[in-house]
Amino acid sequence: MNAMTKPPLTIRLCGPRGFCAGVDRAIQIVVLALKAYGAPVYVRHEIVHNRYVVEGLEAKGAVFVEELDEIPAEHRGQPVVFSAHGVPKSVPEDAVARNLFYLDATCPLVSKVHKQAMRHQRLGRHVVLIGHAGHPEVIGTMGQLPEGSVSLIETVEDVDRYEPVDPDNLGYVTQTTLSVDDTAGVIARLQERFPNLTAPSADSICYATTNRQEAVKQAAPGCDLFLIVGAPNSSNSKRLVEVALRAGARQSLLVQRAAEIDWDNLGPIATVGLSAGASAPEVIVNEIIEAFRERFDARVELADTVEENEHFLVNRELRGIELTAADMAFVNGEGASRV
Repeated sequence: MNAMTKPPLTIRLCGPRGFCAGVDRAIQIVVLALKAYGAPVYVRHEIVHNRYVVEGLEAKGAVFVEELDEIPAEHRGQPVVFSAHGVPKSVPEDAVARNLFYLDATCPLVSKVHKQAMRHQRLGRHVVLIGHAGHPEVIGTMGQLPEGSVSLIETVEDVDRYEPVDPDNLGYVTQTTLSVDDTAGVIARLQERFPNLTAPSADSICYATTNRQEAVKQAAPGCDLFLIVGAPNSSNSKRLVEVALRAGARQSLLVQRAAEIDWDNLGPIATVGLSAGASAPEVIVNEIIEAFRERFDARVELADTVEENEHFLVNRELRGIELTAADMAFVNGEGASRV
């Protein structure tokens, strides 16, 4: 099929998209640890929710485990990295008890939520955490607090069923990767039922989640298809699919790679929206654009909203270590050689 016979297509490419500062920092910590201490470097849980990134780090010498007891005794001198989602307090305590050297890659914005929750609890408030049950970030946040001092709320219906012991002494925080609109509804209902509810000192939903949702919301009207690059266990990516549909896209799909796109069943499409969750590398976005160009006379239209300039420092132990250009390309999601 030559360019003259390919059907025309407009791709609305959202910006900002893809890696946020917390994800960039977490990946950089693993790469720097491999440079500083050599392989293997152990990582508890997926460093970020993206198989391409995880497999790339594995190729460099990272070993992913779910629990610290999976680290062989002969490798206990090697570092273990905690994922960007954060961990319960019991995990670093366990690492110390096992004489493990650990590097905490928890996103600073997740750490901020931990501190807000602990402040509520320290001031005698029962903590209401708005989030998704079972998500690593929620497990980590709940694990900062004594058992029984936090209640998890997911929906407005949960709020209606919630009967706290002291309804006049509550403080809330939220998971950082929630739907902005959904969360606003849950908070409004909490405030309606519990007028003395105390808000956190700053918004818990992170800037990257908010920015990506706003860009998708603006680009979605009129789209025949909206593709979100992300993993099925990525909360912020799944929220982008929902945002696209609510904002007017005819259909919206979550894909990890171009190979997952079911080309035969997309139906007639003239305008496609494209964005990526905060843990999805840019190399996959480019891969998908090229897959469309093979089948369509595709024109990319930038749909930018705000520019992101956030940068988070890595752990003190890793500062000053030089990375090659190929390493930096991988850290930035640009798809350089993984070895």
